[in-house]
Amino acid sequence: MRTIELLAPAKNLECGMAAIDHGADAVYIGAVRYGARAAAGNSIDDITSLCQYAHRYQAKVYVTVNTLLRTDEHEDVRLLLRQLADAQVDAILVQDMAVRQMVREWCEKGLKMPALHASTQTDNRDADKVLRLAAMGFSRVVLARELSLDEIRHIHQQVPQVELEAFVHGALCVSYSGACYASEYCFQRSANRGECAQFCRLKFDLQDADGQSFGEHYWLSLKDMCRIDDLEAMIDAGVVSLKIEGRLKDADYVKNVVAAYNIRLNEIIRRRKGEFRRSSLGRVKYTFTPDLRKTFNRGYTDYFLHGRTPDIASLDTPKAIGEYVGKVKEIRGQSFNVAGTAQFANGDGLCFFDDLRQLTGFRINRVENNRLFPYKMPKGLKPGIALYRNADQAFSSLLAHDTAVRTIPVKMFFTATNQGFALDIAVVGTDCQARAEIEFAHQSAQKPQHDNIVRQLTKLGGTVFECADIHIPDDASACFIPSSLLSDLRRTAIERLAQKLQSKNSVHYEYSESSVSGDPLISSPLSDDGGRPLMQCRHCIRFAMGYCVRRGGKRPTWHEPLTLVMGDGRRFTLQFDCQHCQMNLYAQV
Repeated sequence: MRTIELLAPAKNLECGMAAIDHGADAVYIGAVRYGARAAAGNSIDDITSLCQYAHRYQAKVYVTVNTLLRTDEHEDVRLLLRQLADAQVDAILVQDMAVRQMVREWCEKGLKMPALHASTQTDNRDADKVLRLAAMGFSRVVLARELSLDEIRHIHQQVPQVELEAFVHGALCVSYSGACYASEYCFQRSANRGECAQFCRLKFDLQDADGQSFGEHYWLSLKDMCRIDDLEAMIDAGVVSLKIEGRLKDADYVKNVVAAYNIRLNEIIRRRKGEFRRSSLGRVKYTFTPDLRKTFNRGYTDYFLHGRTPDIASLDTPKAIGEYVGKVKEIRGQSFNVAGTAQFANGDGLCFFDDLRQLTGFRINRVENNRLFPYKMPKGLKPGIALYRNADQAFSSLLAHDTAVRTIPVKMFFTATNQGFALDIAVVGTDCQARAEIEFAHQSAQKPQHDNIVRQLTKLGGTVFECADIHIPDDASACFIPSSLLSDLRRTAIERLAQKLQSKNSVHYEYSESSVSGDPLISSPLSDDGGRPLMQCRHCIRFAMGYCVRRGGKRPTWHEPLTLVMGDGRRFTLQFDCQHCQMNLYAQV
């Protein structure tokens, strides 16, 4: 039976706990420094608290130490790694191979270190790269987002001993991760140092070699990934960890997205009973219905999972569009109504594209019956225009409250012993169990005890457990036992079971002298000589425009090279590497 993991982002301790509560099997979170999201750092104390919370459900915590390091930072990182090991972190995500060397050094000194996962920042596109990382001691590799199902399947077949992690949801970088230097080149903010300035979300004018313009658009801005309908296919291809992007997102995003994917994953596991199981324990009851349309998104794409498709870019805006709610029906003074079935609330955020394809957003100040009164009537709004809601006040209000309860089902066995009584508690579906015994002379009860025994032993409020079944033989229920002793028995057994769950963790780094030495995977510094691409992209503007002859497109009437021109006049040449079906972006020096 294969173990499958739903992996969620954690901006902070609150988001991490929300992810666990809503069904995540693992979370990934940034340490105070050296993570690929510099704005999402967390203290060791908070990471320790998150580990303690997650491990109650045998869920895992992975910490990102996945930036390229300067030599003068090595000692600080070495200390950080020791602190993360003491915090009982389950794995560390790595880009710079110097971190892997530090982990080895701690192992040589006898410290048990977390497992090593190769971050997607190490640019993991093929089986050869994954094999090299495995030889260096990485137990898991996070694959490039651009890979298709066939490519994932091939990697799994070639390197079956390595766990494969793949993204299923969230924002997309247009460049292969770890191979983007545009932000560093233009703004002195390195994506490989956790300081991406989102160069790909800027507006550019696209021009051909003769200066002909194809218009100013967000040519490099992609829609967001959504693969909720492809989870089963990804699992069958060899993916064991399904990763949600979003370490800068708030708790509402985490709650909604994790809940949606948790429900879908459980449906797959129930339907294919005996083939898969979740990597953590517990089941979740929700007080809301998740809806991915209501979470921040630029429109959705499955990206390259099923091969190349034309409609993956968000050319008109890099901002969230949200869900389609209908078309403007009638405008009357300072109000309007909408043709559709959507319900609106005061404070909703709506947006639309005007005649120039510019995105305009506005707030609903008041709703009266089916009429909407904006705070200020937006320019360009007219009958027939499609409306989108990117801020749903009613849904946000739902998520602001407690929205999920996660419990671990257990079976209880209450029996009489020679000296008194015993309670065995076992986690359903596992071999994890605990036992508590108490001495008390057997006394025949004057009235039936079964119902009171059940009532006292199943009082599990304040714990993560819920009783799914209880077995009480007749000889035990025929004896009198005070309710206080039953409570003590239950409390002791539950505490022991919780301790066992906390200790039943984790994969550690496997150190061996035969591991590949050296540092062949670290990226070299960026030079300004124009000889190295600032971006390597599977997204192809030429294909998106319908001019890829190899894939049935029109033959271009314009002349290459194509150039992207920033608003400040800086120019970037596009090179189309058709042999590898890749677009490279170079600075014009």
